[in-house]
Amino acid sequence: MLTRRQILRASLAGGFGLSVSRALERLAFAAPSPEAKTRSIILLWMNGGPSHLDTWDPKQGKVAGDAKSIKTNVPGISISEHMPNLARAANKLAIVRGMTSKEGNHQRAQYLLRTGYAPTPTVPHPTLAAWASKRLGEPSTGLPASVSLGGPSLGAGFFGVQYGPFVVQGPGQLPDNVAYGPAVDASRFDARKALLADMETSFSASTGDAKVEGRRAVYAKADRLMHASALRTFDVSEEPEAVRAAFGDTAFGRGCLTAVRLVGAGVRFVEVALDGWDTHQDNFGRTKKLMGTLDPAMSALLAELERRSLASNTVVAWMGDFGRTPKINGNDGRDHHPAAWSAVLAGGGIRGGITHGETDADGEKVVKDAVSVPNLLATIATAVGLDPGDTAQSPAGRPISLTDHGVPVKALLA
Repeated sequence: MLTRRQILRASLAGGFGLSVSRALERLAFAAPSPEAKTRSIILLWMNGGPSHLDTWDPKQGKVAGDAKSIKTNVPGISISEHMPNLARAANKLAIVRGMTSKEGNHQRAQYLLRTGYAPTPTVPHPTLAAWASKRLGEPSTGLPASVSLGGPSLGAGFFGVQYGPFVVQGPGQLPDNVAYGPAVDASRFDARKALLADMETSFSASTGDAKVEGRRAVYAKADRLMHASALRTFDVSEEPEAVRAAFGDTAFGRGCLTAVRLVGAGVRFVEVALDGWDTHQDNFGRTKKLMGTLDPAMSALLAELERRSLASNTVVAWMGDFGRTPKINGNDGRDHHPAAWSAVLAGGGIRGGITHGETDADGEKVVKDAVSVPNLLATIATAVGLDPGDTAQSPAGRPISLTDHGVPVKALLA
C-alpha cells in the first residue's frame, strides 16, 4: 500500500497518474523474494567507455572495421573474436545491448553509472556501493564493506565517508600501511588512539562538526582491518599457481581473483577497474589488447565464483562510461557515444544465456528494449536483495531513493 509520502513524492516527480504508476511498479519489487539470497556485488569497471561494437554487440560492414565476431555456447549469440573464453561462458551472461543515456562526458557518465543519477550541484548522491555498504552491513570478518581495486571509484555522497570504498591501488597484495609504524607497538598504538579520540571529542564539542562521526567510523574501520585475521584475503599469492594463471598475469586479473576472495570473506561490494577504453585513437589495436586482459580474468572470475559456491550469492556487472561511435574517426578511433551501448550481468538472481535490447545495423541507436542506467542499477539492486525504491534523507531533508525512478528489468532477473 502506498504511503502518503510516497504518493506525494510520485506526484511531484511529474504527471500524477504516470508517476504513481511508476511508484507502484517499483513497490512491486520492494520486498526481495525468499529466493533472493545474493549478498555481494562485483563491478568490473571499464574506465573510459568501451566500444560496444568491438565487444558485446558486433556488427557487419564498414562500421565493424577490423573487428570480427565468433559464436558463443548459446545459439544465436555472437561476441568479439577476442573474447573466446567468455564466448564459452555466454550461458552465464545477460548481455544488455539496449543501454542508453544522455551523458557523453566522462565525469558525468561515471557519476551516473555509479549512482543512478545525473550529477547535480545540490545533492552528492550515494553510489550503489554505498547503498550496499549501508543496507547490507559490515562483514563480520573485519574487512571493509566496499573495496575498490585498481581505481579510486567514487565516494559515498551524503551517506558519509564511512560508507565510501576502501581503495587498493595494487590488487593482489596486502594494502599499504596496515602494519604499525616504526617504533610503534600495540600499547603505543592504543595510546595514540586514545589521544586522537580526546582531540576529536574536543573538536566536536567546540565546532559541532557533523563530519566527526564519519571520521571516527573510518578510523574504527581502519583499526579493525589492521587487526583482522581476514586481512590476508587481499594477498592472492596464497592461491595455487594454476588458479592465479587462469586469471592472467595482469593487475586486472589479480584484481578479479582478489574480488572472488573478498566476497568469499563477506565484502558487500568490490569494484575492479580496467583502464584504457577511451579509444579515440587506434581503437582496434587497443580494444584487442584490452580484451586480451579482460577475457581470461572475467571468465576465470565467473568459474571461480561457481567453484567456491559463491555464484548464487554474487552479482557480477560489467560496464563503463558509455559506448563508442559507429563512425571511425581520422585517427582510426571511435568517439563518445552514450545513445547506444552494452552492459553485462551475471551471477545470482540474473538470467543467463540471453541478450536484451537491440541496436540498429550500425549500432548507432537502440531500436528495441532500451534500458536506462537507473533501470540497470535497480535490476542489480533487486538481484542482490536491496529495494530499488529505498529512500534516505539528504542533508537538505529531501528523500533520495536508491536510483532516479529506476525500475528493475524483469527480463534480466532469474
